[in-house]
Amino acid sequence: MSTFSSVKPNADLSAFSKLLLPRVIMKFFSLFGRLKSVVIGMVHVKALPGTPLSSMKMSEITEEACREAEIYSDAGVDGLIIENMHDIPYIFSVGPEVTACMTVVCSAVRNQCPFLPLGVQILSSANHQALAVALASGLDFIRAEGFVFSHVADEGLLNACAGELLRYRKQIGAEHVHVFTDIKKKHRCEHCRNSSGCRVLPVRWTHYHRKCHWSAGRPTATQRGFRVYEDTCSDWLWGDL
Repeated sequence: MSTFSSVKPNADLSAFSKLLLPRVIMKFFSLFGRLKSVVIGMVHVKALPGTPLSSMKMSEITEEACREAEIYSDAGVDGLIIENMHDIPYIFSVGPEVTACMTVVCSAVRNQCPFLPLGVQILSSANHQALAVALASGLDFIRAEGFVFSHVADEGLLNACAGELLRYRKQIGAEHVHVFTDIKKKHRCEHCRNSSGCRVLPVRWTHYHRKCHWSAGRPTATQRGFRVYEDTCSDWLWGDL
């Protein structure tokens, strides 16, 4: 579960950010219907064909995902993210079968919940594929990992994707698909080198915040008045605009 909570905008907003803030708030409001305490449920898709734990037919996987989505919808959540949670161990180079299968599942969930805001995440860090799936399935947003800086995770080294991802979104005509991105990915260790190039140092949260702002060319989450919490430990940025 994830909860978006509104906070007071940063007093140090740039003039550019101040001009954008009303438009951004309206985009958020138009998607979720309110600005405070938005709850998003996670549909954990069963292991897809070609992954080590795969044991179900696509029809069964799709039916189970729709069943979970219905439960969340009946419980009154504000939105859903569909994620290939059980495709462990995760890899960065997901095959075309994963993209195809996730498109089938997401399309079915969209039909199940035609009016609920829906997003998709494809592990691990398959952000381009997630954008393609969202566009084909009629979803509203994606969750992207590794937007800025590099992280060391169990899958290996995860590098920044902001430049390529936003260009790809433009190229495929998916600019209406919002991008929700981790400011600091959970289950990770982040690194950077100091001025001497010898020591490896952790990147401060404020550096992520500023870099996300710079990479997206837009105000970041807390600057726009929104902060997102996942499992009470992970800050998110709405890196769309």
